Amino acid sequence: MKKSSLMAVWGIFYIICAGLGFIPEPEGAVRIFLTVISVLFFVPPAILLYDALSAGDRKTVLLIRRLSALSLSLTLVLLIANFLAALGSPGLGSFLHVLLVIGSAPMVCSNYWVLSLFLWAVLLVASLQKRKEK
Repeated sequence: MKKSSLMAVWGIFYIICAGLGFIPEPEGAVRIFLTVISVLFFVPPAILLYDALSAGDRKTVLLIRRLSALSLSLTLVLLIANFLAALGSPGLGSFLHVLLVIGSAPMVCSNYWVLSLFLWAVLLVASLQKRKEK
């Protein structure tokens, strides 16, 4: 697949995950479906990273590295803010939860937060690994 097509598919998966992340407490088949969609979110960047590392495309590797680091950092900040919002108003908590769903779409969509964080970390480490080999 072309790089632009993979980027578009990745963006579409992000939009789907962000939208489905607002489903409250899914159960059964819906929960399994959401987990599958969340894992599928990471397939296009994995292919992009593999192709970029094979072709020596430093720009794409750097893009995936930065997006992975940004997602992990933003998730950390938003999780801390959400925990601290428990002491504040309900409106603030709702607002921060919406930011968390949008900012960490595959994590909230899957309901298995560690899975998404792990896959972002895998992308980050894989993008850093090639740099260390040189």
